[in-house]
Amino acid sequence: MSDAPDLSGLIKAYDIRGIVGESLNDDVARAIGAAFADAVVLPDGDTHVVIGHDMRDSGPSLMEAVGWGLRRRGVNVVEIGLCSTDGLYHASGILELPGVMITASHNPAGYNGMKMCRPLARAVGETTGLGRVRELTADTLARQASGTGDIADAIAAADVPGEVSERETLAEYAAFLRDLVDLSDVRPLTVVVDAGNAMAGLTVPAVLGGEAGLDPLPLTIIPLYFELDGTFPNHEANPLDPANLVDLQRAVREHGADLGLAFDGDADRCFAVDERGEVVPASAITALVGLREAAREAAAGRSATVIHNLISSRAVPEQLAAAGVTPVRSRVGHSIIKAQMAELDAIFGGEHSAHFYFRDFFFADSGMLAAMHLMAALGGHDGTLSDLLERHSPYAASGEINSTVIDAAAARERVRAAFAGPDVTEDNLDGMTLEHWATEPRWWLNVRASNTEPLLRLNVEAADPAVMADIRDRALELIREA
Repeated sequence: MSDAPDLSGLIKAYDIRGIVGESLNDDVARAIGAAFADAVVLPDGDTHVVIGHDMRDSGPSLMEAVGWGLRRRGVNVVEIGLCSTDGLYHASGILELPGVMITASHNPAGYNGMKMCRPLARAVGETTGLGRVRELTADTLARQASGTGDIADAIAAADVPGEVSERETLAEYAAFLRDLVDLSDVRPLTVVVDAGNAMAGLTVPAVLGGEAGLDPLPLTIIPLYFELDGTFPNHEANPLDPANLVDLQRAVREHGADLGLAFDGDADRCFAVDERGEVVPASAITALVGLREAAREAAAGRSATVIHNLISSRAVPEQLAAAGVTPVRSRVGHSIIKAQMAELDAIFGGEHSAHFYFRDFFFADSGMLAAMHLMAALGGHDGTLSDLLERHSPYAASGEINSTVIDAAAARERVRAAFAGPDVTEDNLDGMTLEHWATEPRWWLNVRASNTEPLLRLNVEAADPAVMADIRDRALELIREA
C-alpha cells in the first residue's frame, strides 16, 4: 500500500528490534504475527509455531500478541514461555516447527524484538521471508490507520482460528546439550558466570547444575547476577562492551577461578575470560572448537568443513587447513552463516561477535554449547586456559571499531587509495577487505558499512602489534577525516 509506514528501522535484515511503546507495541506485534503466518508459515505448509520470550517485562504481552496474530490467521501456537534464544532453537528443532523468539538480545532495557526461524531452527532473514513480513506488517498497519483503528479489523480472520497450548522444554534442552558435550569426566573446574540478570540465569543452573534433574558435574559455578531482571540493574547484558566484563574479570581473579563466562541477554552468545581475567578472543574459541569438532568427524571417518566469517583472525583458516579441515570464509550475519552451514553440511561455524554455530544443534548458534566445549577442552588440559589458547591467538587484532561518517563510500575510497599497492589484494565479499598477507609486513583490514546506521566498522589484524597499531591508526584517521 502506498501509505504503508516505513518499518525498516524495526524489521531489519536479520531480526526485529525496537523500543517498546514507540516502534513496537502489542498491535504491531499482532500484525507481525499475522504477517509471519502469511509470509512464511502457511506457504510452507506448517500449522503450528513455537514461541518463547526472554526476561524483559514486555516479553509475555508481546508473546501473547504475536500468538494472537498467528491464531487469527489459523496457525496453532505452542508457548514454551521463558527461554533463551538457543532454547527456542532447540524447541524448533525437536518439535520440527517454525519459531518466534521474543527478545532484544543485548539491547538496553527499553527495547524488545523478535528472532524468527523455520522448522529445525532454519533462519528467516531479509531474503528468506523477513522482507515479506515487513511488507505485510506495514500493509496491515496502514489498513488499521485508515479504518476503525482496531487491529482485528485490519487482519482477516481464518475460517478456523488457531489454538494455543503450552510446553515445558528446559529440561529437554539441558539434556540435549549434555549429550553433545560430555563434561562428566573433566578435572574439577571453578567457573565464574556473569548472567547479567538475563537468560543465562535460567539456563546455566539447568545445564551445568542440577536444576533440570541432571547428574552433578565436576564444576564449581560462582554466579554473578543470576536473578532475572529485564531492567539490568547491575550492567547491560552486552559483553561486547568491555565495561560489562569488569565484574566478571574481578571475580575470576578474586576467586582464583579457572575461567569466566559472560552471556548476552538472550544467551545465544558466550564470551570468556581466562584465569588472569583477560578477554579471550572469539577467534581463538572458533579455532579451538572447530578443531575439536573436526577431530570428532575425523574419528568417524568423515572430512570436516568449518565456516568462519571474514572478520575472524587469519589464524582460524590457517590452523583448520593445517589440520586437514576445509575452512570456508563467509560474510557476517547469522542467517548467512546458518544457510551456508546447511548447504555445505559444515560441522561448526564461528563469528568474531561470539556467535558459534553447530551442525548437531540444527545448524544454529548456542552460547551454552560453545561454553561447554571450552570447559571440556580446559578440563582435559593440565595447564591454564591462557596456555591452552595461546597458540590460537598468534596475531594482533584491533577488534571492531565503529566510526560515525556522513559519506561512507568516500571514506572507504580514501582507505583504498592510501593502502593500495602491488602486494595488496582487495575483495568485496562483505565491505572492503585489503590484504597484505603474502609478504612482510603481514596485515589485513576490513571496512564495512552498517545497514541501519551511519557507521563504518573497521577491523585490522597484523602479525606484528606495532604494524597493527600503525594500520589501525592510519585507517581511522582516513575514515574520520572531516
